[in-house]
Amino acid sequence: MADTSEPFGEGRCACGAVSYRLHDAPYVVHCCHCTDCQRECGSAFALNAVIETDRVEITAGCPEAVILPSASGRGQEVLRCPACRTAVWSHYGGVGSKAAFIRVGTLDRPAACPPSVHIFTRSKLPWVQIPPGAHQFEAFYPGREIPAIYGEAGAARFRALRGR
Repeated sequence: MADTSEPFGEGRCACGAVSYRLHDAPYVVHCCHCTDCQRECGSAFALNAVIETDRVEITAGCPEAVILPSASGRGQEVLRCPACRTAVWSHYGGVGSKAAFIRVGTLDRPAACPPSVHIFTRSKLPWVQIPPGAHQFEAFYPGREIPAIYGEAGAARFRALRGR
């Protein structure tokens, strides 16, 4: 992507061999409490900032794709640094490689991406506290909730990715 506008943010893997720049804010940030995310990231949940892949610029290195199983059976493609193996982002779900699920912890300013929604709370660890009033769902949210979670602009971006 050859965008000269002010970037939303930058990030990198643990060793710095792979770095990237986001040319827009994410349209949604998922805090996923599913057991797959817990195991894959070694933590209580995964925090993913979702953005159109064409708005992500790789500024150094070349992430390596690894396919992991997923509950849907379609798998997810995880992009990792080939040196330190840090997961930098994934592609999965209904839009596939059109959207990048950026690992918020790899951003230089992770505080800029608080969760928009908590998903798969049915497997949330009991000591994790979700703030009162936060969007939360026992599994994935239904499509009718997208405008409330993403906002109108985010919902429009998502519809564009889906070709609708």
